[in-house]
Amino acid sequence: MPRRQLPFFENVTILDAGAEGKAVARVNDLVVFVPFCVPGDVVDIQVISKRKSYCEGKAVKFHVYSDLRVEPFCEHFGTCGGCRWQNLSYEQQLKYKQKQVDDHFTRIGKFSFPALLPILPSPLVTGYRNKLEYTFSDRRWLNAEDMAMPDEDRQGNGLGFHIPTLFDRVLDIKHCYHQPEPSNAIRLAVRDFTLQKGWSYYNPRSHEGFMRNLLIRNTLAGDWMVIVVFAYDAPVEIALLMNFLAESFPQLSSLIYVVNTKLNDVITDQEMLLWKGKPYITEFMEAPVEGGRRLEFRIGPVSFFQTNPMQAGNLYKTAFDMAGFKGDELVYDLYCGTGTITNFVAPYVKKAVGVEYVPSAIEDAHTNSALNQIVNTVYYAGDLAKVLDDAFVLQNGHPDVIITDPPRNGMHESVVKQILLIEPEKIVYVSCNTATQARDIALMIEKYEVTAVQPVDMFPHTHHVENVALLTLRK
Repeated sequence: MPRRQLPFFENVTILDAGAEGKAVARVNDLVVFVPFCVPGDVVDIQVISKRKSYCEGKAVKFHVYSDLRVEPFCEHFGTCGGCRWQNLSYEQQLKYKQKQVDDHFTRIGKFSFPALLPILPSPLVTGYRNKLEYTFSDRRWLNAEDMAMPDEDRQGNGLGFHIPTLFDRVLDIKHCYHQPEPSNAIRLAVRDFTLQKGWSYYNPRSHEGFMRNLLIRNTLAGDWMVIVVFAYDAPVEIALLMNFLAESFPQLSSLIYVVNTKLNDVITDQEMLLWKGKPYITEFMEAPVEGGRRLEFRIGPVSFFQTNPMQAGNLYKTAFDMAGFKGDELVYDLYCGTGTITNFVAPYVKKAVGVEYVPSAIEDAHTNSALNQIVNTVYYAGDLAKVLDDAFVLQNGHPDVIITDPPRNGMHESVVKQILLIEPEKIVYVSCNTATQARDIALMIEKYEVTAVQPVDMFPHTHHVENVALLTLRK
């Protein structure tokens, strides 16, 4: 349908905050999703796409600004898709995240559950991330100021984040508040150096260009890792940039580069070439009990670690406390990644068994257990839908507690069925997507009752919320 035939709604009151950070309005029986609005705004909406029961729109005029609004602190707000709730006070963000968990459990799960525990706020609301990935592109997103320039003065290269829904457009970031300094200084130095050299930035359509990606990782312990991804091998140019970074930022603990000649940006299957320092950075996490030994984790270039490390300890302690360990339990940690939760609980149980799909993550898990002198962990790499069978349980023993922390799409139905056959006394379900968590719990509700629910805010200024639910076997 041409845009000129799509509806235009006037004086519409925004009612709620909804999925993907979009606000929710209702016109007659039609639900309308609108980005960058907050509940209480009164706006005119131009519909840009329409379905049977809902439509997507954009606010083209504000008649009333909500009292819940705050001034966004980032100049890129409204274009960058990363922090869509910056215009909502943090107190209100927490309120709507808690409501999102309640709504998903009520509407999708349709099962009984106790009143949600108050959401745990993040200790930091800016500078909380320990990993950012930037993209080089010769198709920089042009704002009104850029468009006003003469063509010969308009520069097309950019280093930043993808524009939402546009895989070939990158917003050139001037300052990002997600990560502490020197993150911005590193990115800007790399951009300025490569532009001065006249090096080409990658084009995802033609697959031409030299500079491809920049990853910056850090830890609370003060380590910094920079990974530069080039599209092809050019030893002289690579040496120039890597030496520049090493000299300009002596605090870097690890400096790595990758030559990725593939058509996609995935580098987990590529060789990591160490230029300076160590091939890892180190993070620490306090023990879940007073007097316990704090844990040390080595994080490699492609290792997974919770991106809000200060809040990660609170998330894992929530899962630990819900399990109510007495010390003699056999625990399965499903989707264990690099063994963070496995190692977190292992010192306080009889045995912990971790299972993860990615073999390199399991290698990291073994390393982390050895690093912390933890000897009662066992790890398996493989597809959980195939690994978690009767033979696996026979080999490893019947678990008293299963901790599961799946990716956003939740658990495979066969994994849910196998858990129901195993019948552990407790299931601690950690989720980054409460919609799929509610779906999975609904499949287990005949055998299990939900006895505790704890939302945790890992990502301030976004709509994302982590959630921990305790399921107890019905007697």
